[in-house]
Amino acid sequence: MGFSMTCLWILTLAIIGVHRVFSGPRFSQEPADQSVVIGERVVLSCVVFNYTGIVQWTKDGLALGIGEDLRAWPRYRVLRILDVGQYNLEITSADLTDDSLYECQATEAALRSRRAKLTVLIPPEGPVIEGSPEILLTAGTSYNLTCVSRGAKPLSTIEWYKDGIIVEGAHTSTEVLADRKRVTTKSFLEIQPVDTDTGRNFTCVASNLAAPLGKRANVTLNVHHPPTVILSIEPRSVLEGERVKFTCQATANPPIMGYRWAKGGVILDGARESVFETTADHSFFTEPVSCLVFNAVGSTNVSILVDVHFGPILVVEPRPVTVDVDSDVILNCKWSGNPPLTLTWTKKGSSMVLSNSNQLFLKSVSQADAGQYVCKAIVPRIGVGETEVTLTVNGPPIISSELVQYAVRGEKGEIKCYIASTPPPDKIVWAWKENVWEKERGTLLERYTVEQSRPASQGGAVLSTLTINNVMESDFQSTYNCTAWNAFGPGTMIITLEETDIVPVGVIAGGSVGSSILLLLLLFALIFYLYRQRKGSRRGVTLKPDIKVETVNKETHSLEEEAAGASTATRMVKAMYSPFKDDMDLKQDVQSDTVEPKVEEYEPKDPTNGYYNVRATTHDEVRTSTRSLLYQEFRPLNPASVSATAGGPVPNIHPAPTGRYEPRPASRMAHNTYTHFNTIARASQIQAPPNPVSKTTDYSGERGLLESTNPLAFDSYAYSTTPQYRLGFAPPLEAGPAYEMYPTGQGAGTSQDANTGKYPSSAQFPYSTPPTEYSQRHTQRMQTHV
Repeated sequence: MGFSMTCLWILTLAIIGVHRVFSGPRFSQEPADQSVVIGERVVLSCVVFNYTGIVQWTKDGLALGIGEDLRAWPRYRVLRILDVGQYNLEITSADLTDDSLYECQATEAALRSRRAKLTVLIPPEGPVIEGSPEILLTAGTSYNLTCVSRGAKPLSTIEWYKDGIIVEGAHTSTEVLADRKRVTTKSFLEIQPVDTDTGRNFTCVASNLAAPLGKRANVTLNVHHPPTVILSIEPRSVLEGERVKFTCQATANPPIMGYRWAKGGVILDGARESVFETTADHSFFTEPVSCLVFNAVGSTNVSILVDVHFGPILVVEPRPVTVDVDSDVILNCKWSGNPPLTLTWTKKGSSMVLSNSNQLFLKSVSQADAGQYVCKAIVPRIGVGETEVTLTVNGPPIISSELVQYAVRGEKGEIKCYIASTPPPDKIVWAWKENVWEKERGTLLERYTVEQSRPASQGGAVLSTLTINNVMESDFQSTYNCTAWNAFGPGTMIITLEETDIVPVGVIAGGSVGSSILLLLLLFALIFYLYRQRKGSRRGVTLKPDIKVETVNKETHSLEEEAAGASTATRMVKAMYSPFKDDMDLKQDVQSDTVEPKVEEYEPKDPTNGYYNVRATTHDEVRTSTRSLLYQEFRPLNPASVSATAGGPVPNIHPAPTGRYEPRPASRMAHNTYTHFNTIARASQIQAPPNPVSKTTDYSGERGLLESTNPLAFDSYAYSTTPQYRLGFAPPLEAGPAYEMYPTGQGAGTSQDANTGKYPSSAQFPYSTPPTEYSQRHTQRMQTHV
């Protein structure tokens, strides 16, 4: 029971203590730390619960006073509401002095609130960029933009913008003011101005808690720079000698003051404008044209080369080279050209290319390598240039003369010795028979004289001439030794003198003149002949319209009857071959092979003046012997067969063939005249037919068949195995059988089919008319109807 009483007593005391705690004065709201922008109002809170005594505020431990109005602090006032125990401190138009520690105290209850920090925020002053509003800068020279922000609390943050775009890389420095609360901030931005920065804006923005949006300052750049130049050329590629225009486009700040032009570093007087026009030559390809533009800041010089197309120009002139034999040699030659040129080295007189570079290397040269070397440069589509360089090779003398020389007996004779020597010969000696001549001794005998000279035609070689007065027989019996020495050794040649006759100068001149005259005469004759040929070929070319030509044959009554039955093929073949007879003389009298009276003929006239190439002729005419002998004709082996023409049939005693066919190619010269054809045909009609033979190679019967039946017979020129067909050109076929067989042999009049298979070549086309005898002379008369 005692324990229970103790617990009860403790519980009672606790309740009493709690009651005292909650029922006594206490702070229900204490002041808190605050920030206020300078010039603005701020209220510090203080609420005391269950208290009716005096409440006061302290600032940094200093009591501000009692009551609502604090007379010593006109901007301070206590906002008191007794019902709720509120004692708030109001500060109007806060300034930097208000930045302190504040405490609320209930003095009678001995209560103190926590200390509250009041921070007064001060925005930065308007930032300033040194040199604003416009900074004059020089292009290419670095510069630090400086922005200053003063009196900020807390310190301000500075940012840079270039034409609205933030720029990084600025450096910042701070400075605390005397009140030890405000701070001044400086920001530095390094820039490298260029000529295009003129007119650009840079912005400095300073901000802190009092001015979160910041304050701005702007500056404009004015960048002075030397002229910026663009040099152009028109046209870009020119031929040497053409006009070219240079244009100098420049911008500058401050403005341009002038232009100056130069070529290859040499000032061009009179060129003071932005455009320069001139005539380009090859030097513009290697010497640049420059444009100098200047202003108050400085000058700018720009150069350009012209793409001039020009032919080869020798840049380095090759120099003659002299070396000893067996030495190595380098020859130099340098050309310039545009487009790029092709270089070749050759030896003069030779087309062999030795090198294609600027240098020609010759190893271990000999005296044969001496001479002129050609360095040629070729610029495609432009031109060619060449130069020569002389290579001299020191060596023993080289003697070049005719081994055999000539003289006339009793006259003055000369023996020439050409000595090419580098260096020149120190000594020249002639030796013949028992005679020896040296340069120092002069004339040996009265008849012999030696002279030295250097003819220009020999390229500087020494000509040593041994002159013999009154050449004798003994002079032709000796040999002549020409020897020369220099520092490299001797050179020798043995010369023989032979006798010759005198040819008068007049004869030579006369022969030359006569040959020239003869040549001119032959030339004139050839021209005259060609002119006549051309004139003859044009004869009868003029066309005459509406001319009708009619050919009328006048013969005896018997011939007219026979001619009426002449085949159309005959007339066609005549017309075909008549042009081939134009070269025959129409007035030639030809003796017919048959015994018939001669008929007087006359030369027909062509009333068409050559409009139609028709020539009147007899069919007894024969070709000239020269033409007919060009080919082999049919030759009868038995002369009796020919004599049968006049004496009647002759029996064929021997079974051998009566003739042979000698094949030859067909040509317009392969035909005999019509007279020859019909003479053979008419003779065959009265000739007894040959006996048939069994051999297929026997063509006598076939030939007789052809000759006896063909009104336009001609020799067969085909090979023995080729069937012989008759030529025919005529109007549409006449009515009749497809093939008309001509009889052969003794039974010719009874059967046409007896030898059909044996003589296939005897068939002829049915467009031929009955045969007509053309053995009689006749003429043709041409009638022209206009």
